[in-house]
Amino acid sequence: MRPKKNPQKDLNKKSGMFFVIGLLLVLGMVYTALEWKSFESFKEYEVAFNKTDESIDEEIPVFELEVTPPPKPPVLPTEIEIIEDDDPIEETEVIAIEVNTETEVVDASDFEVIEEEEEVKVIWSTIEEVPVFPGCENEKDKRACFNEMMQKHIRKNFRYPKLAQEMNIEGRVNTTFMINNDGTIGTIRKRGPHDVLEKEAVRILSKLPKMTPGKQRGSAVKVSFAIPITFKLQ
Repeated sequence: MRPKKNPQKDLNKKSGMFFVIGLLLVLGMVYTALEWKSFESFKEYEVAFNKTDESIDEEIPVFELEVTPPPKPPVLPTEIEIIEDDDPIEETEVIAIEVNTETEVVDASDFEVIEEEEEVKVIWSTIEEVPVFPGCENEKDKRACFNEMMQKHIRKNFRYPKLAQEMNIEGRVNTTFMINNDGTIGTIRKRGPHDVLEKEAVRILSKLPKMTPGKQRGSAVKVSFAIPITFKLQ
């Protein structure tokens, strides 16, 4: 006859629960081991309580540096130039002027004062009587005739510089020249895109003929005239 087991004493009945509890414990230990952090302990030292040993006496070595003085500049011997008596020596004669009782006193009225007339310069747009270009003496509108003759003169003497053609240089040169009070051509000023074109513009204007000078209040004056010269390649 086999003895019967007591169901309350059966250990296999709670084996599943014990397995789960053991698994949780193992997982908790593994997690704690992985997340464990350790820090070094920080120790504070009180510096105020440190006392130096007065018996220790340190001497700081002293270094002496010798500076070499700069060399003295050489003393050049004084050169003495000997001049012979035969050499001619030019001397400046100084005439002393002394005033005495016989000196004649000159009156200021004895001197003639020459007043130089101030040179008047007038621009083309404000001149009363414009300069007359040769060939416009009998024209009624001398301003229009002057402009027309200027254009003819430029076309007649115009030459396109070869260097400007080779370098493909073109543009407008603004020129200003002065018609003096004797009818001659004075200072020529120019401003253009290149020196080659400026020189050609000056050459053209320098060939202008002598004109009848312009007048302001009946007196011949200098008159400035501005004209642009255009250089354009075909």
